[in-house]
Amino acid sequence: MRKLLVVLGVPIDNLTMDEALARCDEFISDGRATGRTYQIATVNADFVVNSLHDPELQRILQEADMSTADGMPLVWGSRLLGGALPGRVTGADMVPALARRAAEKGYSIFFLGARPGVAAKAAALLQQRNPGLKVAGVYSPPPASLFEMDRTALDLITQAQPDILLVAFGNPKQEKWIRMHAPELPVPLAIGIGGTLDMIVGVTRRAPPWMQQVGLEWLYRMAQEPRRLFKRYLHDFAYFGYFFLQQWWAMRRGTAISMVPLEAPSEPVAQPVAPVVPEPEPEPLPPPVTPTNAPAPDAPPEATASAPSLTVLQPQGRLDVTNSRQFADTMRLALTTNPYLAISLKAVTFLDSTALGTLVALSNQARSADGALYLIEVPPQINRLISLVRLNNFFEILDDAASAEARLREGNQPTKPLATSAGWVVAKAPRLFDAETAPNFVEHCSNRIDHATHMIIDLQETIFLASAGMAALLKLDRMLREHGGLLRITGCSPEVLRTFKLVRLDTVLTIVETMDQAMQPPSKSTKDGRSLILPAQQ
Repeated sequence: MRKLLVVLGVPIDNLTMDEALARCDEFISDGRATGRTYQIATVNADFVVNSLHDPELQRILQEADMSTADGMPLVWGSRLLGGALPGRVTGADMVPALARRAAEKGYSIFFLGARPGVAAKAAALLQQRNPGLKVAGVYSPPPASLFEMDRTALDLITQAQPDILLVAFGNPKQEKWIRMHAPELPVPLAIGIGGTLDMIVGVTRRAPPWMQQVGLEWLYRMAQEPRRLFKRYLHDFAYFGYFFLQQWWAMRRGTAISMVPLEAPSEPVAQPVAPVVPEPEPEPLPPPVTPTNAPAPDAPPEATASAPSLTVLQPQGRLDVTNSRQFADTMRLALTTNPYLAISLKAVTFLDSTALGTLVALSNQARSADGALYLIEVPPQINRLISLVRLNNFFEILDDAASAEARLREGNQPTKPLATSAGWVVAKAPRLFDAETAPNFVEHCSNRIDHATHMIIDLQETIFLASAGMAALLKLDRMLREHGGLLRITGCSPEVLRTFKLVRLDTVLTIVETMDQAMQPPSKSTKDGRSLILPAQQ
């Protein structure tokens, strides 16, 4: 299982360059066999700061198959959080190393992005340095937003069938593009590489090795482009430092006061305990991964509704760097038996950044197995910590096992659109409105367009809106207009509304605050509902 350290909501893999390259081999091998596209992000402080106000980018980084530390602030910060990273694994170092490995193992690479001519020159240089390297293709699309880009890149990649896709659109566009098109990309491994191709061809020079080793490469780069980078670095360091100190202080306070639970154990418990079991019997406890339908001994009666499809586990005490491996092994073994897990945290007194990283890895592993991980019975102090590091929307946090079982039955697919008495068709969007769920949602809604003029999309239950989801809404809006109808959107959470505003779709789509407003009859005075759009301050 991945060893992760959570820094301001972004999980960072604790590995070296050699380990990262070995992981790439595994991704390519599995991707060739299964058709899955694995996504890698090389994360620096700018990524982390951008993710603080970009819910989509944050979710992409949280769900990435590998996230390496591209910047020294992450390495320095990891030491203060107790899970020291071995060093940087940068995109500028990974791409040449991956090219050498590709030449040795016969992998082919497609170069996408960068300015015209840069990608082709970088590909030629890498071929010259690595005889035998297969270049599957090179394409630099014209500047356009994610929603305005045509399918040329996808068609070229589909025709080339590469093993590795290097995307140089810059952060966060490259990460969003990969995530948006992953279901249809015939590529085992996709990596966002930012300005790495510029460095390879010499447009941007890298710092001397000694400056890289002591963490001063940012200073060297700023000296080359002071006008472009000074404000960005000042902004990034200020924001990163401010929010990092909050996380560090919370972890330090947890160490000092142990975040004592309501009922403290008689003696310290340093190890997670196996799954929840019924009231203690004289016989020995069941093996650590035995599924159980029973809740914790003091769980409320309603928790007994847990079905056999859900394995409930209950660790105890502190979960930190000292016992995170044992905790991870226990949970991973449980996942091999059942991909649907509910972890009760009611007896947990503290989670450090490595324990949070373990939970992130478990959640992603469960989703990869078409399962799910739920956190239940979460104490207030643990909930505050999860919110502080911005994982509250990533994890499924529920009251008890019964609630988790109910969520499991609901799934993540949208319900079929329903007609209302006011003449509108209302469609509830999925909780995770992304590339996996958007096509099915569009199909459900488009089947009703011929029978209804106007449609309302209810996002009340949506906790994550990806670019693919927004593209689906734009498509439905266009289809309805072609039929002389209207599309209105309601029920947006602050995070979802922020996602719309980041790409200015709040000025394109009709977004209203309440269902009553959405059902108001269209009229010339409302201009297709635009006067009902939420105020800018919301």
